[in-house]
Amino acid sequence: MSVINRIPAVESKGPATPGTQRIPTVEASDTGTTDIIGRIHSVETCGTVDGPGIRFIVFMQGCLMRCKYCHNRDTWDTQGGREVTVPELMKDLTSYRHFMNASGGGVTASGGEAMLQQEFIAELFTACKAQGIHTCLDTNGFVRHYDELLDRVLDNTDLVLLDIKQINDEKHIPLTHVSNKYTLEFARYLASRGQTMWIRYVVVPTWSDDDESAEGLGQFIAELGDCVEKVELLPYHELGKHKWDVLGDTYDLVGIKPPSKETMDRVQGILGKYHPNVKY
Repeated sequence: MSVINRIPAVESKGPATPGTQRIPTVEASDTGTTDIIGRIHSVETCGTVDGPGIRFIVFMQGCLMRCKYCHNRDTWDTQGGREVTVPELMKDLTSYRHFMNASGGGVTASGGEAMLQQEFIAELFTACKAQGIHTCLDTNGFVRHYDELLDRVLDNTDLVLLDIKQINDEKHIPLTHVSNKYTLEFARYLASRGQTMWIRYVVVPTWSDDDESAEGLGQFIAELGDCVEKVELLPYHELGKHKWDVLGDTYDLVGIKPPSKETMDRVQGILGKYHPNVKY
């Protein structure tokens, strides 16, 4: 997930321009499709790192993981952000379709954790697919219920960006405060559906940069088969630390620096034994 360091979505009636963050207020009669309410943190209208091409990224509010290195700390609160409807988002995002179409982009639901608001994502992605817009789900895989609603989300998802924080649960729990069993089960479910996915792995010195963790992750990815299109390595950074400070929280990774190129190359080399397309 890219760093959310932008203006939260606000009301505006001006014309859409690349890079602005706004969601216009519209009457239900203007679109007349749904009254499902989503809670979002912000939007990015011309994102380039959360899926292919130029993307309209919706950062959903709320997350149940508590990652030590989280750079979107301000999205954790499930009651934060602002409320928005699918018709409101669709009216805004479709004004950027020419940028998306020209670049092979589309819409990405990120966060926070988008899968905490599955009903809203299902409606949003269904509306996007009806207009031929590519959909991408950026998720940590913290899914606990497998039902028709989940399948409706995935049936309308072209690409899943799945974050695997740590393959070793004894390290995953202190890193995120939850078990990785939900994420790994979700990955297997995606594979059973033949769902196209990119695996994302944040390389954090002392937490996820060791050979054993990389080997274990590589073996797991190999088990998922051909549906894994790419493995993305994301170097740890401190760009979100100031948000912890603003919120009065303790940032546990003070003093830990971003991984060196040598470290990234080493992890890439290990994972490259298990998958042909590992990038950073």
